[in-house]
Amino acid sequence: MPSSIAGVLLAGGKARRMGGGDKCLCELAGEPLLAHAIARAEPQIATLAINANGDAARFAAFGLPVIADTITNHAGPLAGVLAGMDWAAAHASHVASFATDAPIFPADLVARLAAAIEDGADIACASSNGRVHPVFALWPVVLREDLRHAMQDEGVRKVDIWTARYCLAEVAFEADRYDPFFNANKPDDLARAEDILARIG
Repeated sequence: MPSSIAGVLLAGGKARRMGGGDKCLCELAGEPLLAHAIARAEPQIATLAINANGDAARFAAFGLPVIADTITNHAGPLAGVLAGMDWAAAHASHVASFATDAPIFPADLVARLAAAIEDGADIACASSNGRVHPVFALWPVVLREDLRHAMQDEGVRKVDIWTARYCLAEVAFEADRYDPFFNANKPDDLARAEDILARIG
């Protein structure tokens, strides 16, 4: 059972189809995508950090700790999860990970993932429309050395390769009106996300 939950915002994506730079700093409805993710994540967890590499000063305005990957060479989202686990180890039992390019994720995401952990799962992740969203997940900090070994010594990079070793719960979220895990990869996606935000308020 999660006794305390920290959050990590995975902000390493690049806006290759939106002019370059950090995707999480692209604007949606007048605010960076990252600001939308922070607003949705903060009420759900005890503490929150941004996972990103390079100059942390570009995120100073958000007022959150910035933690870099400890596994180098662009090791993907698992490296961000591990960095979050290492940061949270002193003060949390679990880490919730959030993608910063999906600005409309559910307000009850962490509560529902935590319920799956309480029901016996080792790790819980979100799904919608029959698709799994492995970066929206709740991870027990106690597995951080296992993850470090898998990445450093075995070269594991794919989330599903690692999570297959554990009891993984996939928590399904309703997506009838819109997919709450819709992510913005190109300018048209930002326009669509803005339309969804306007409709849901």
